[in-house]
Amino acid sequence: MTPRSFRYLIEILIRHDVEFVVVGGVAAVLHGAPVTTFDLDALFKVSQDNAGRLMQALRELHARYRGHVPPLSPTLDDLLAGGHLLLATDAGPLDMLGFIGQRERYEDVADAIIRIDAAGLVVPVLGLPELIRQKRALSRDKDLPALRLLEALVERTRR
Repeated sequence: MTPRSFRYLIEILIRHDVEFVVVGGVAAVLHGAPVTTFDLDALFKVSQDNAGRLMQALRELHARYRGHVPPLSPTLDDLLAGGHLLLATDAGPLDMLGFIGQRERYEDVADAIIRIDAAGLVVPVLGLPELIRQKRALSRDKDLPALRLLEALVERTRR
């Protein structure tokens, strides 16, 4: 199960009808990989309507850019720019991503989104094969341990 802060962040995004998918470490955990992560990474659909809903959710979470002094909150224009927003919230760190991997957008991976029931909360998560593909494509050193664990999960399910 995800820590309370991650669960709360996901609940707020869902309550505001934000079109998003959990990626990164929390996605790996939801698939069953024993990894440690310190923030929630979510890919969101970059559109006017969705950005408006996301903006409402971020206001409720008192979102602001991490490490910015004085505190600076994201704007609708920031969301529509479709980049990465590395945020601090009242519930913990939240990375809202306009793209992942090789600049792939929400629409590019929409067919790979699955829903995982996490103790009664149905969470949109990047499917395991796509999560592995994304981590391989980035080939960052920090992703290698999680990538090995995810590949081991696939092997275990094949047996």
